[in-house]
Amino acid sequence: MLRSEGKVGMVTIEALMAALPQVLAAPKDATFARQLTFRAGYNQRQHPDRLRLTVGQGVPGERWLTAPWSRLPDGRPDPSIQVSILPTRAHDLVRTHPDQPHPGDTILADLDTSEANLPQGTLLRAGTATLRVSSLFNDGCVKWKVRYGQAAKDWITLPGHPLLRLRGILCAVVEDGEIAVEDPITVLSRPG
Repeated sequence: MLRSEGKVGMVTIEALMAALPQVLAAPKDATFARQLTFRAGYNQRQHPDRLRLTVGQGVPGERWLTAPWSRLPDGRPDPSIQVSILPTRAHDLVRTHPDQPHPGDTILADLDTSEANLPQGTLLRAGTATLRVSSLFNDGCVKWKVRYGQAAKDWITLPGHPLLRLRGILCAVVEDGEIAVEDPITVLSRPG
């Protein structure tokens, strides 16, 4: 795989663009949870075998309840960012070395997260929980760029790419449940 000059482990935009067809060929309707992440605080990552997902607390104990990056107009944490799902094919392209920090997404899954496949309002069964895909775009914040390089950031926001949601999707929990590594993730319904 091509790497940026002078930046060990940073993938080039050429390599990312060449891999785009494979990323978009991910399963559309059913997959499984490859990895789970619990974020108790900033830059803290644990990878448990199981997570509880709740309407009221997102992932209980995570920083969403106390330090969300998006809030409702009344100041409460925005429920549409309770759970993030990152496609494994995108993750495996940008995180080229185990020494690079894990991006921290709640769920890694081999799934086509594009807007065409999972439009806003799509319901997903994740283990025994139900999630609703939100309208918020996960643009790969500045931490994504620092961790994985400028090319990884640009790839997400190139013209036409926001609709591909290469950085994954954000979801609200609409029915409490649990998800474990290897649990199925399936599309329950799409709007319309």
